[in-house]
Amino acid sequence: MVFDAHRHIGVLPAYPFYGGPPVNPDVTARATIKQLISDLDAEGTERALVIPNYGVPDPAIAFSFNELALEAAQRDDRIRAGLWVSPRPDDSARTAAALALAGEPGVRVLKLSFLLGGRVTDPACRPQLDLIFAAAERHGLVVHVHTSPGAASDIDEVGHLVDWYADRVPVHLVHFGGGMSGHIKLAGSRFFDWIAAGKRVYTDLSWAIGFAPGWLAREIERRGIGHDRVLFASDQPWGDYAGEHARMAAAFGDGELARFAFQDTFAALYD
Repeated sequence: MVFDAHRHIGVLPAYPFYGGPPVNPDVTARATIKQLISDLDAEGTERALVIPNYGVPDPAIAFSFNELALEAAQRDDRIRAGLWVSPRPDDSARTAAALALAGEPGVRVLKLSFLLGGRVTDPACRPQLDLIFAAAERHGLVVHVHTSPGAASDIDEVGHLVDWYADRVPVHLVHFGGGMSGHIKLAGSRFFDWIAAGKRVYTDLSWAIGFAPGWLAREIERRGIGHDRVLFASDQPWGDYAGEHARMAAAFGDGELARFAFQDTFAALYD
């Protein structure tokens, strides 16, 4: 069985990324719950955590998919929902509306990304972050945070959330740092240091580059901790389900470590 701990729902409008013409790079994005369920059936995915799609630099679009993710979770028991929230003061009203849904059946995650603005260490964002993590603690939710090298999504920035909040709230670092520098910072020590310190920190290997899954698996075995902190995630439509599955299966094998990554840790967090 495969449980997918991070994928998206909602179709984004075309956008002129990086000064080019308007494009839709997320070609497998799904607009409807029926399409999403059809994908789960075709893949053989038994459970899924579904989060609003985002990427176009307009937070209102991501917020607009919260109701769709919630409806998906309430329609099919295989699905759990994540709600889009924002640390930006400008998004405070929309975040308050999202947090009002945090106690709804099927909601298990609040999703943050600094790709659409804000910064962990910006004092203007701290009040919103405090509200988000307080809601997560109150409702027993996990907070997902995008990571990628550099700028506001670098683990040097995002890691402050683990330091500040992960004693009380599970923090899922999506993409395991998202690239070379993030992988080395996390697998080299930081991920395990947080676990040893009692932080409730989790990650997935979507977007992981070549060496990272195998190295992480070896470090888990060598150190004897972390086997229950890594989840499989496809990140559809930005990731590729078949590729992500093959990469993790090759690195984690078919024993206990793989069972935790593909099933047990998802069940512990979301069931």
